[in-house]
Amino acid sequence: MPGPNDWDLFQSLHAVLEAGTLSAAARLRGLTQPTLGRHIETLEHRLGSPLFLRSPRGLQPTDLALELKPHLHDMAAAASAAVRDASGAADSHVGAIRITASEIVGTEVLPPMLTRFREAHPGTVIELMMSNVLDDLSRREADIAVRMAPPTQSALVAKKVGEVDLGFYAAPDYIARHGAPTSFEELAHHPVIGFDSAARSVRDLGGRSVVISRETFAFRSDSDLAQLAAMSAGFGIGVSQPPIARRRGLIRVMPDVTVFHLGMWIVMHENLRGSRRMRAMFDHLVEGVTAFVKDSHA
Repeated sequence: MPGPNDWDLFQSLHAVLEAGTLSAAARLRGLTQPTLGRHIETLEHRLGSPLFLRSPRGLQPTDLALELKPHLHDMAAAASAAVRDASGAADSHVGAIRITASEIVGTEVLPPMLTRFREAHPGTVIELMMSNVLDDLSRREADIAVRMAPPTQSALVAKKVGEVDLGFYAAPDYIARHGAPTSFEELAHHPVIGFDSAARSVRDLGGRSVVISRETFAFRSDSDLAQLAAMSAGFGIGVSQPPIARRRGLIRVMPDVTVFHLGMWIVMHENLRGSRRMRAMFDHLVEGVTAFVKDSHA
């Protein structure tokens, strides 16, 4: 029986680097753990150097494994893009489309739009990546992106659909219990919901040059969904996009204050303009997100 080829071995290495353990990587690849372990051992033998160090804390990648990691990421992205491209003809709506968006946009904004697109084009398969990290469309990690920051890579088609104004919101029961602040001075006496990462800070809040750090917040999370859930539960006051807040029944406090202005862009690799389904989805998202932006100013 022929053994695994280099592509199989490198796929297994990529899975271990992404998953962190042999068992999780095996599930990711649909292999047994012994089989995946043999793949790593075979690759180490061929490369003449260990890829992982075994310790009580688990597998620790060596310098060689870490050097290979970005190349393996590119290979995996290219392979995934090739599968999507092959899933349907360029002149049809049949096939897969991989979209990337932040978790709040992917959860609260896109689902109705994607549902309408699928109803109109039932041969389409939607793959949604939710991450607050800007995925690299130039490497085809995704086909289309909905972004809150302008694209920086070349060879991209980008359409800015407008800006969303974010405000302060709280749940009705929170306001019933604690009242609503009418100024930043009063806001300082309320539990505020915000980010957890020490690396993040805000220096321009509502037009005021103030430094906001993680110590400012009584509830800290880098997950926008967790922050929204805390607001909905009545924990305290947080920041939200108006249409999402209204859907959750949240009430705006300090309504004259706009906390941030966030632009929204729909982005696609220019090589995909010839694909009928990709272009259709791009145009569909431009229309849908434009309507969402307008609703944020209503």
